[in-house]
Amino acid sequence: SKLTSLGHLEMTWRSRVRFHPLLVRILHKSRLRYYGKPEKKMDIPYQAYFEVADGSGMMSMVLWNSLCPEWYHSMKVGTVLLLDKYGIKTSYPFKTHPTPGDSQMKRFATIEISLNVRDPPTEISIIPEEMVKPEWGLPEVKYRFITRSELDDLPNNHSCDVIGLVTFVGRAERARKREHSEDFWLYRWAHAIDGTSDQPFILELFATSQPDVFEHIHPMTYLVCTQMRVIRDLNENSSRTIYLTTSNESQIFITGWHKGQPYTKDAKVKNFIQWTKSQSEADQIKKTVIGGYYPFPRPPESFLKY
Repeated sequence: SKLTSLGHLEMTWRSRVRFHPLLVRILHKSRLRYYGKPEKKMDIPYQAYFEVADGSGMMSMVLWNSLCPEWYHSMKVGTVLLLDKYGIKTSYPFKTHPTPGDSQMKRFATIEISLNVRDPPTEISIIPEEMVKPEWGLPEVKYRFITRSELDDLPNNHSCDVIGLVTFVGRAERARKREHSEDFWLYRWAHAIDGTSDQPFILELFATSQPDVFEHIHPMTYLVCTQMRVIRDLNENSSRTIYLTTSNESQIFITGWHKGQPYTKDAKVKNFIQWTKSQSEADQIKKTVIGGYYPFPRPPESFLKY
């Protein structure tokens, strides 16, 4: 059938009611968001954002309500979608944006694709990777992997992807989303090493929409975290406090989940795998720790400094 492009959509969407089908690749995926309130009677008040791209650029796509439980887990980073009978609306101005792996890619920020169960009911098809043709011109998923030796030079809030061997994982902890709120964030701390530094990556991992991965992070697993943000303690006394925290678009993968993921082709991921082959598993196991209370960032040694 006749296809349209994201670039053409942005130019013509105001003058059309019906849009031609779209062929896009998912480059980023947000966590699932629940927006239910007691006074609003909605059956499945969920929503998820994706960043999708074709040869003309990148645009946000929103999956609404009952389409979330049906499609969210099938729509992975790298998945190619054929969309028909979708809606177009002006972009929500306050949503977070992932940092694209390809800095040259054009971003269409004024509108977003809306996938609904009605008005109109969207038709979604997943195209298997072996059927994707090069002439479609769909961009590849690109990453921004860093090594531990590069981390110390990165600025606060810098976005990056990391891979490492887990040496410590803490217990799951809760933090209030807001003061006096009954909503909590669930998170855990982890350390991962990659052989490029004596220091590990210190990772603050919030529960994303991947409970099966979050609950099974163990020492000695290969951990990949994407769209992490650098957090530096900017006080002059604690210049060494640097760690990474998850963002709204972070994805976490552990041993058993890596097969077929686009990042397996990345050069830094291949270098890490080569390094792990040179390590003695017995030696590394001796250095691993699990559970316990992990106060971080560390408080000062004395109350006077505190």
